[in-house]
Amino acid sequence: MTASTSFAALSTAIEAAARAASPFVAGLDWGGRHHISAVLWRPGVLVTSEQSLPDADGITAVLPGGARVAATLAGRDPSTNVAALRLEAPAVTALAHAEPAGVGALALAMGADGAGGITARLASIERLGPAWESMRGGRIDRSIGLAVRLSATAEGGPVIDADGGLLGMSTFGPRRSVLVIPASTIARVLDPLLSAGRIARGWLGVGLHPVDLPREQAELAGVAVGLMVVNLAAGAPAMGVLMPGDILLEIGGTAVASPRAVAAALGPERIGQTVSLKVLRGGALARPSVTVAARPG
Repeated sequence: MTASTSFAALSTAIEAAARAASPFVAGLDWGGRHHISAVLWRPGVLVTSEQSLPDADGITAVLPGGARVAATLAGRDPSTNVAALRLEAPAVTALAHAEPAGVGALALAMGADGAGGITARLASIERLGPAWESMRGGRIDRSIGLAVRLSATAEGGPVIDADGGLLGMSTFGPRRSVLVIPASTIARVLDPLLSAGRIARGWLGVGLHPVDLPREQAELAGVAVGLMVVNLAAGAPAMGVLMPGDILLEIGGTAVASPRAVAAALGPERIGQTVSLKVLRGGALARPSVTVAARPG
């Protein structure tokens, strides 16, 4: 096979993969001037990037082929950047979920053109890592970064691998880097979003501020930074357990030196559990316990 025929075969394969994925790409329009992309996840359900979906009435889904139907927001989870919408739409067979093959593997970042057509950008997997916690404490099952420039309108569309499997949904990270929210993460949060509208997260009801510990306190605590309790919300689970001026060091045996660490330690699985805390109070260590509640809606 010559170089030209190899190139032609690659082009044909890419075009075929994009065509096969096109029935699962939709656009979301509000007001007729802006749109983002979405994944037709299963019959009557769309998922998209939560961070770019406005709090707007009158969201319209633009389906493959150009049909326009009303879409109703069912739920959104900023911690995993997943929003779910319901709509009346023809049934589609869900794309099979896939795991990334490795760094350097090719993928297609699909998007909607706003009129019922698709866009497609060839990408490679630039970074691949283990599960990570978002700034808002959501667990993302894999770290997947793409080497690609993505338009704002393509955010929220499906990312497919070379075999046509669904790696997940595209979204923008820091400095407009392109990340993939894995299909496994979306599958984990989707049903709670559809039934409850949000993902309940654990809550202690305390305001915290990072502080550097004086040398003696750092030696006692075994860490250099803690979180000072600055206030407690009315009816907080930690009311009577923590008090302003306490310095929180651990939740359930996990060190917490930042609000992000606290959010990660208070995931949905913690709700209703009694957890031990490690606290500096008046220059001495204390180990009170608190029952984690669900964060108020």
